[in-house]
Amino acid sequence: MTPNNCYCGSSEPFESCCNLFINGIQKAPTALALMKSRYSAYATHQADYLLETTHSSQRKYYSKEEILLWATANQWQKLEIISVTENTVEFKAYFKDENNVNQVHHEFSTFKQENGSWFYVDGKFK
Repeated sequence: MTPNNCYCGSSEPFESCCNLFINGIQKAPTALALMKSRYSAYATHQADYLLETTHSSQRKYYSKEEILLWATANQWQKLEIISVTENTVEFKAYFKDENNVNQVHHEFSTFKQENGSWFYVDGKFK
């Protein structure tokens, strides 16, 4: 990521891209936009946003502490979108773990829209 580009890979600055969703200024208009903003939230350690955008039926499986630990233990390198439908996103998140070893998190995520807001439901790891 260059200093002018958002963490999600957009050529837009973070402040006018994913941060609009993370700070609640706008709602993510699509599952893809939500997924990208969640990646940026990991990169910027925004655990509250990650919990808030997890579907209510799934929140009990996550804790703010665990999310923050995962977010801060890794150096987030880049996001690669593999495929997208209206309510699914397959992606690869590249990061360096706490031992500075390159890792790839490959996931097929499912999202659900409720009352005009998108939520992360679950993901299958590839």
